[in-house]
Amino acid sequence: MLNPLTTLATVFAILVYFALGMVAGRARSTYGVTAPAMTGHIEFEKRSRVQINTLEQIVIFLPLLWLSLGALGDLWAALVGLVWSAGRIIYARAYYADPAKRSLGFTLTMLPTIVLLVATIWGAVRGLMI
Repeated sequence: MLNPLTTLATVFAILVYFALGMVAGRARSTYGVTAPAMTGHIEFEKRSRVQINTLEQIVIFLPLLWLSLGALGDLWAALVGLVWSAGRIIYARAYYADPAKRSLGFTLTMLPTIVLLVATIWGAVRGLMI
Protein backbone atom coordinates (compact mmCIF):
# COMPACT_ATOMS: atom_id res chain seq x y z
CA MET A 1 0.00 0.00 0.00
CA LEU A 2 1.52 3.29 -1.09
CA ASN A 3 -0.21 5.69 1.33
CA PRO A 4 -1.00 3.80 4.53
CA LEU A 5 -1.31 6.87 6.76
CA THR A 6 -3.74 8.62 4.42
CA THR A 7 -5.66 5.36 4.13
CA LEU A 8 -5.97 5.22 7.92
CA ALA A 9 -7.01 8.88 8.09
CA THR A 10 -9.67 8.14 5.47
CA VAL A 11 -10.96 5.14 7.40
CA PHE A 12 -11.08 7.24 10.57
CA ALA A 13 -13.10 9.98 8.79
CA ILE A 14 -15.53 7.35 7.51
CA LEU A 15 -15.85 5.87 11.01
CA VAL A 16 -16.58 9.34 12.42
CA TYR A 17 -19.29 9.80 9.79
CA PHE A 18 -20.70 6.34 10.48
CA ALA A 19 -20.77 7.02 14.24
CA LEU A 20 -22.56 10.35 13.73
CA GLY A 21 -25.14 8.54 11.61
CA MET A 22 -25.66 6.04 14.42
CA VAL A 23 -26.12 8.89 16.90
CA ALA A 24 -28.76 10.45 14.63
CA GLY A 25 -30.51 7.11 14.20
CA ARG A 26 -30.52 6.47 17.92
CA ALA A 27 -31.92 9.97 18.52
CA ARG A 28 -34.69 9.30 15.99
CA SER A 29 -35.74 6.31 18.06
CA THR A 30 -35.19 7.93 21.47
CA TYR A 31 -37.22 11.04 20.64
CA GLY A 32 -39.92 9.28 18.61
CA VAL A 33 -39.27 10.93 15.26
CA THR A 34 -40.52 8.38 12.76
CA ALA A 35 -39.21 8.23 9.21
CA PRO A 36 -39.46 10.05 6.88
CA ALA A 37 -39.87 13.03 9.23
CA MET A 38 -36.79 15.22 9.62
CA THR A 39 -38.22 17.45 12.31
CA GLY A 40 -39.69 16.80 15.71
CA HIS A 41 -37.75 16.87 18.94
CA ILE A 42 -34.97 19.49 19.02
CA GLU A 43 -32.43 16.95 20.31
CA PHE A 44 -33.08 14.73 17.30
CA GLU A 45 -32.84 17.72 14.97
CA LYS A 46 -29.43 18.69 16.36
CA ARG A 47 -28.06 15.20 15.86
CA SER A 48 -29.58 14.89 12.42
CA ARG A 49 -28.15 18.25 11.38
CA VAL A 50 -24.65 17.27 12.52
CA GLN A 51 -24.85 14.05 10.50
CA ILE A 52 -26.14 15.83 7.39
CA ASN A 53 -23.57 18.62 7.72
CA THR A 54 -20.80 16.03 8.01
CA LEU A 55 -22.07 14.36 4.84
CA GLU A 56 -21.99 17.74 3.09
CA GLN A 57 -18.39 18.25 4.23
CA ILE A 58 -17.02 14.75 3.63
CA VAL A 59 -17.83 14.81 -0.09
CA ILE A 60 -15.47 17.78 -0.44
CA PHE A 61 -12.88 16.57 2.05
CA LEU A 62 -12.20 13.01 0.87
CA PRO A 63 -11.39 13.76 -2.78
CA LEU A 64 -9.18 16.67 -1.74
CA LEU A 65 -7.39 14.49 0.79
CA TRP A 66 -6.36 12.05 -1.93
CA LEU A 67 -5.74 14.67 -4.60
CA SER A 68 -3.40 16.57 -2.26
CA LEU A 69 -1.08 13.58 -1.76
CA GLY A 70 1.21 14.63 -4.58
CA ALA A 71 1.86 17.97 -2.94
CA LEU A 72 1.77 17.00 0.72
CA GLY A 73 2.91 13.39 0.87
CA ASP A 74 1.40 10.63 2.97
CA LEU A 75 2.32 11.92 6.44
CA TRP A 76 1.15 15.51 6.00
CA ALA A 77 -2.04 14.59 4.13
CA ALA A 78 -2.89 12.11 6.89
CA LEU A 79 -2.22 14.67 9.62
CA VAL A 80 -4.46 17.22 7.92
CA GLY A 81 -7.07 14.48 7.56
CA LEU A 82 -6.91 13.69 11.27
CA VAL A 83 -7.41 17.36 12.13
CA TRP A 84 -10.54 17.31 9.95
CA SER A 85 -11.91 14.28 11.80
CA ALA A 86 -11.10 15.79 15.20
CA GLY A 87 -12.87 18.94 14.06
CA ARG A 88 -16.00 16.96 13.18
CA ILE A 89 -16.01 15.33 16.64
CA ILE A 90 -15.55 18.68 18.37
CA TYR A 91 -18.22 20.20 16.12
CA ALA A 92 -20.69 17.44 16.98
CA ARG A 93 -20.15 17.63 20.73
CA ALA A 94 -20.50 21.41 20.71
CA TYR A 95 -23.56 21.35 18.46
CA TYR A 96 -25.33 18.83 20.66
CA ALA A 97 -24.70 21.00 23.72
CA ASP A 98 -25.36 24.41 22.12
CA PRO A 99 -25.34 24.94 18.35
CA ALA A 100 -24.14 28.53 18.83
CA LYS A 101 -20.84 27.17 20.21
CA ARG A 102 -19.88 25.05 17.21
CA SER A 103 -17.30 27.52 15.84
CA LEU A 104 -14.12 25.73 16.93
CA GLY A 105 -15.21 22.43 15.40
CA PHE A 106 -16.36 24.18 12.24
CA THR A 107 -13.00 25.95 11.95
CA LEU A 108 -11.11 22.69 12.51
CA THR A 109 -13.09 21.24 9.62
CA MET A 110 -12.87 24.13 7.18
CA LEU A 111 -9.18 24.95 7.63
CA PRO A 112 -8.01 21.44 6.70
CA THR A 113 -10.33 21.49 3.70
CA ILE A 114 -8.86 24.80 2.55
CA VAL A 115 -5.31 23.50 3.11
CA LEU A 116 -6.10 20.42 1.04
CA LEU A 117 -7.65 22.52 -1.73
CA VAL A 118 -4.65 24.85 -1.91
CA ALA A 119 -2.22 21.92 -1.82
CA THR A 120 -4.13 20.17 -4.60
CA ILE A 121 -4.09 23.25 -6.82
CA TRP A 122 -0.42 23.89 -6.03
CA GLY A 123 0.49 20.27 -6.82
CA ALA A 124 -1.40 20.38 -10.11
CA VAL A 125 0.14 23.66 -11.22
CA ARG A 126 3.60 22.46 -10.19
CA GLY A 127 3.01 19.30 -12.22
CA LEU A 128 2.13 21.35 -15.30
CA MET A 129 5.39 23.29 -15.03
CA ILE A 130 7.61 20.21 -15.02
